[in-house]
Amino acid sequence: MNAPLRVLIACEISGVGRRAFAAQGHDVWSCDILPAEDGSNRHIMCDVRDGILNEGWDFLAVMHPPCTRLCRSGRRWMSGPGIWTPPKQLPAGRTWDDMKAEFEEGISIFNACWNAPIERVAVENPEMNDLAKARMPEDLPPPHIVQPFWFGEPQYKATGWYLRGVPKLVETNRLSEPERGSDEWRAWNKVHRMPPGPERAKLRSRSFPGMLDAAAMQWAGPAEERAAA
Repeated sequence: MNAPLRVLIACEISGVGRRAFAAQGHDVWSCDILPAEDGSNRHIMCDVRDGILNEGWDFLAVMHPPCTRLCRSGRRWMSGPGIWTPPKQLPAGRTWDDMKAEFEEGISIFNACWNAPIERVAVENPEMNDLAKARMPEDLPPPHIVQPFWFGEPQYKATGWYLRGVPKLVETNRLSEPERGSDEWRAWNKVHRMPPGPERAKLRSRSFPGMLDAAAMQWAGPAEERAAA
């Protein structure tokens, strides 16, 4: 296929991923149940499961699907010892049914995206807990884990990518890590040190421009070069 790719950036409102792929000359749209922060007219407000995945895309990047109940760090809220036993503790004001409903939502969105009829797929999600792994497709590979500082972003945040039809990301601008315990090191850990609050989940899921620029180049490449191939 030697033409600009039709790219869908799902579960993103910042526009970081959309702009990165658009900069390579591709036909790029984003979608989310919330409006785009940058007011772009190339953002579709919808649930990614409502049919948009069947609209002839060449590449799908899913930036921030619900993962709080799927990741290893969130397992303690889902189950106690064993499989689906009552958890010892729940978040304040939440019920076990709430946790299960959010778990099912995360499973549904992830599987819909992974199984989409699209040749190239990259889904951002951390390494999953055992409860989530049991509900994943048999062909799902382990996540490809990268760090923002591999791409010129002075931050620590292990980022997992589940990849189908695209290669693993190669670092482009690896920064030297600061001395552990230093002020700079603490600044690099700001994502993990964010205090609880209504904006915490949103801020922790922000895309890193350097990483997405590398992804757009390595997973799609310049549209002009594709047209000339």
